[in-house]
Amino acid sequence: MTAADKEAFIARHAALFEHSPWIVERAAEALPFADVHAGLMAAVHAATPDEQLALIRAHPELAGKAAIDRTLTEASTTEQASAGLDRLTPAEFDRFHALNAAYRDRFDFPFIICVRLTDKAGILAAMDHRLANSRDVEIATALDQIGEIVRLRLADLA
Repeated sequence: MTAADKEAFIARHAALFEHSPWIVERAAEALPFADVHAGLMAAVHAATPDEQLALIRAHPELAGKAAIDRTLTEASTTEQASAGLDRLTPAEFDRFHALNAAYRDRFDFPFIICVRLTDKAGILAAMDHRLANSRDVEIATALDQIGEIVRLRLADLA
């Protein structure tokens, strides 16, 4: 793998992980991959616990402040819209806000789910259900969900 190949890989994939291009940069050091998704996720799983938390914390809350003030990434905007999170009723918005706050208070990071694989009702049910999990289970679940998000974003690049 040449330096130019690594740079091209980084440029093409840097936005896959929400505000965390360091993952793609690290993964590029192990090129080539038989499976790009597996190679990228290996970099996630090789990261330190603090780095993994930074990755999780780089994600926006669902239907949160970033959606209102339009500071979501383009990918997150599209993904949240696909689940109808850009068209919430006032009651739904209040429910999301309350669950986001409860989740962040309990775990100290935002709730993460691959919204493209569910809908508003499914997201709300998952938020409510996952509040009962341990922090370690939620960290593992968040990383798994990030993997699903990246898998779908990779498919969009193909």
